[in-house]
Amino acid sequence: MDFKEFSLDINGTPLIIKHSLLARQTNGAVLAKFGNSEVLAIAVMGIEDKFDKDCMPLSVDYEEKYYATGKLLGSRYMRRESRPSEGATLTSRMIDRTIRPLFNPYLRREVQVNVTCLAFDEVNDPDILAMISASIALMISDIPWNGPIGSVRIIHTPKSGFIINPTYLQREEEVNFEMVLSGVKNKINMIEFQGSEADEELIAQGFEIGQKVINQICDFQEAIQKEIGKEKTSLNFITIDETFKKRAYELLQAKQQEILFSQTMNKLTKQTEMTLLAKDVTEQLKSEGFDDDKLNTLTLIIEELTNDILHKEILQKDNRPDGRSLTEIRQLDVMIDVIARTHGNALFVRGDTQTLSTVTLGSPLETLSVQSMENVMEKRYFHHYNFPQWSVGEVGRSRGPGRRELGHGALAEKAIIAMLPNKVDFPYTIRVVSEVLSSNGSSSMASTCSSCLALMAAGVPIKEMVAGIAMGVIIDEKNESNYKILTDIQGPEDHYGDMDFKVAGTKNGVNALQLDVKINGINSILLRKALAQAKEARLFILEKMKSVIAAPRKEISQYAPKIVAFDVNPEKIGEIIGSGGKTINKIIELTETKIDIDEKTVYITGMDIEKINQAKAIIENLIKEYAVGDIVEGTISEIKDFGAIVYFDGNNSGLLHISEIDNRRIDKVTDVIKLGDKLKLKIIRVENGKISLSLKAMKENR
Repeated sequence: MDFKEFSLDINGTPLIIKHSLLARQTNGAVLAKFGNSEVLAIAVMGIEDKFDKDCMPLSVDYEEKYYATGKLLGSRYMRRESRPSEGATLTSRMIDRTIRPLFNPYLRREVQVNVTCLAFDEVNDPDILAMISASIALMISDIPWNGPIGSVRIIHTPKSGFIINPTYLQREEEVNFEMVLSGVKNKINMIEFQGSEADEELIAQGFEIGQKVINQICDFQEAIQKEIGKEKTSLNFITIDETFKKRAYELLQAKQQEILFSQTMNKLTKQTEMTLLAKDVTEQLKSEGFDDDKLNTLTLIIEELTNDILHKEILQKDNRPDGRSLTEIRQLDVMIDVIARTHGNALFVRGDTQTLSTVTLGSPLETLSVQSMENVMEKRYFHHYNFPQWSVGEVGRSRGPGRRELGHGALAEKAIIAMLPNKVDFPYTIRVVSEVLSSNGSSSMASTCSSCLALMAAGVPIKEMVAGIAMGVIIDEKNESNYKILTDIQGPEDHYGDMDFKVAGTKNGVNALQLDVKINGINSILLRKALAQAKEARLFILEKMKSVIAAPRKEISQYAPKIVAFDVNPEKIGEIIGSGGKTINKIIELTETKIDIDEKTVYITGMDIEKINQAKAIIENLIKEYAVGDIVEGTISEIKDFGAIVYFDGNNSGLLHISEIDNRRIDKVTDVIKLGDKLKLKIIRVENGKISLSLKAMKENR
């Protein structure tokens, strides 16, 4: 089979794109390789228009294959892939968020993009390759799409500065931040960022460096399309009759603007009023003779009109739907200890958005095991985010966490994880759960705030307080230099605005970023300004949070388990565990504790500190190293002709030879001592772990 091959050097590593008749029944397919990581990307489009759907029907999936690693992963009972790992799900979301804004929103053909990792070299992360290959598959296909997009990962280290598409080994170094950027030429349309109090100016420099790489990759794809791309299919997009649209605007505009910018209606009331308005206008238009085909486009017209009204009011008058200034934050309310019995909890309210976060502390044994194609690891901190439909006033079944919940949970986790104490100082496993009780914009950033507060209330000694804010922008599509950046966007500004830019961090810098757009992208100059405006908002929110709890509590909750940690000689760990785990299990059963051993550190967890200390004493006695001259107190457990076996300090034992029992010669051991006697004895010899004891030496010392 003949392959057409294209190559682009990115920071010293070739990006290789191969095209052939593989997956020949798809609309577009390519093999993409970076290093020795390789993916297959396909794009498929349905054959029917689904005009009954209310949005562009796009599905995106990134699939990890265990064979790509050359390892037999999975459980013992199912050595195959099952549900996607969280990492694969987040990669699917990144691809989706990158390519979706570049489709015509009136397209109603089903489009599926699938990227499968076929080979993983454990050096180069395939997620960047997945995004680029998805773009190329769409570019060479006959599917209408306004790409291409480029993607790049950038880290910044104190030692090496900026590194483009770093290896896993480089990412394990001390890193100031790591970001994934995607976008079109001269614009960025997707960001995932994790750092530790990173400086905004340094981040902005990263945007500019990444944009250059994105432009290079876009040029590369355009050359590929020019050589092997198919002609784009001419499709029947949803069309809106201009006469019908004009009449609908006449009936809608005044009332719709009144509802949208009402200062007396809440979110649900506005939704109800808009539903009633749409119903009345539909009846009026029907009575005027407009047919069902035109009437079916009324929802889209309402969306367009709302978008037009919002853009006009904000761009021309700085008028936001709730009357706030461009930089004003909605009313904040903060509470801790809202509910009983949890180890820590907090409620954060920003306008109509409410999140309740709880903290649960567990032993070092209770980490979260994570297995994916890329790694197998244990997480001691994990954040779960729940978004029930009733939080936005809707009825629906609870089907468990979806991609959105996983993505928002991961974002809040990134925002806080760098501020957590290390395991030595705070050995607990930490689970945070954020329940969205009400949502009207930026529930992920609200959950970041409530989670930080809950951790402090739980007594987790975080290094710095963390807060988050969502930034938006309204851009004049006819003049992109005319725009307004919005602080703390809510529902309409998120839905009809052009950007959702979430920024979380401390007073010192940024820990997490996430960017999504409704347009083709945002330039780095605008993003730099948004970062600066977000910093002002973040500092304001932090002060409000500090007014409720200024520092982590010194003590953990009475309901949380207690942990005692101490180091032991690694060579003694076998003695603690015992044959088949008998010794450690006996201690666990006796003291009702949990015991975890990590390299040289022993962690004892329990609810009763006295029992924890009992377990610690047993272990310390078990591995205690004795020297000649030490005095011990033990019990005679066995009588032999040549002496007695004495147990002391738990499971330690020594020999009391008959010659060391008394100053005078004795014929029988039992002439002086008997089974069960408790004696104070002196150690007179330690050889190869065997201890010799003397009762005679104790008598001589009197």
